[in-house]
Amino acid sequence: MKRTDEDGIAAVVLDSPHNRNALSVRLAGELTAQLSRAAEDPAVRAVLLTHTGETFCSGIDLAEARAGTGLTAEQLTNLLRMVVEMPKPVVARVTGHARAGGLGLLGACDIVVASPAASFAFTEVRIGLAPAVLSTAVLPRVDSRAASRYYLTGERFDAAEAARIGLITLAADDVDEALEPVLAGLRAAAPGALAAAKHLTTTAARQFFGAHASELAALAGRLGAGAEAREGIASFLERRSPVWAATRFSLRKESR
Repeated sequence: MKRTDEDGIAAVVLDSPHNRNALSVRLAGELTAQLSRAAEDPAVRAVLLTHTGETFCSGIDLAEARAGTGLTAEQLTNLLRMVVEMPKPVVARVTGHARAGGLGLLGACDIVVASPAASFAFTEVRIGLAPAVLSTAVLPRVDSRAASRYYLTGERFDAAEAARIGLITLAADDVDEALEPVLAGLRAAAPGALAAAKHLTTTAARQFFGAHASELAALAGRLGAGAEAREGIASFLERRSPVWAATRFSLRKESR
C-alpha cells in the first residue's frame, strides 16, 4: 500500500499485483490504517483512491477464503462503512477492472471517475455467493433494475454503463483531466463545510448500513460456508467451470 500527499490530497494506491489487488486481510488492514490516518490528518482535505496494474480491485482474496483465513463479512462491512462515514471525501480513480467486493469500495466512495479501460462485474453468483455485504454501499446508489440484471447474471459492463446506472460518477477518456476540477473543488472547500456536505450526501447509505448491515453480513457468512461457495471458489482457483455451469460457460473466458 502506497500513500503520497500533494496539496491536501492523500493519494492511496492499492498495490498488490500478485492477486490483482484482491482484498486480502493484509491489504484491507493497510487500507483501513491509511484511511484512519488521513481522516485524522488536518492537512488532508480528501483521499484519492487509485491502483497499480490493470485491476482496481478483484474482490476478496479467494485463496485466503478457500483456506479459511480470509477477510470476514464483518471486516468487509467495517471497511465499507469507514469509507462512507469518514468525514473527508474519498475519490476513486479507476483505470482497470473492478469485480465483486471491489465494486463495494466504489459504491462507498463519494466520487468515482473511470476510464474506458475499466470493466465491472458482480461475479459472486458465478462462484456460489451473492453480493451481500457490498450491497450496503451499492444498493443506495445503483438503479434497481440494473442491480437486478447485474447481480443475477454476473455480466461484465463498461464504464459508460457504470455511470448510467449510478455505480460511478463519470466515465472519461482522460481520467486525470476529468479529476482536475474535482480535486480543485475539494481543495477550495472549507474543511468543516466539506464534512457537513459529505454527511448530507451519505444519508441514504448510512441509513442502509444501520438497517441492513448485520443481516447482510450474516447472509454472506452463511453463503460463504456453503457447499456452492466451496465448489465455486475451488473451480475459479482451479480454472475450470463449476459443476452447475452450462457447457457454454467457462470461468476461463470470463475475468472475475
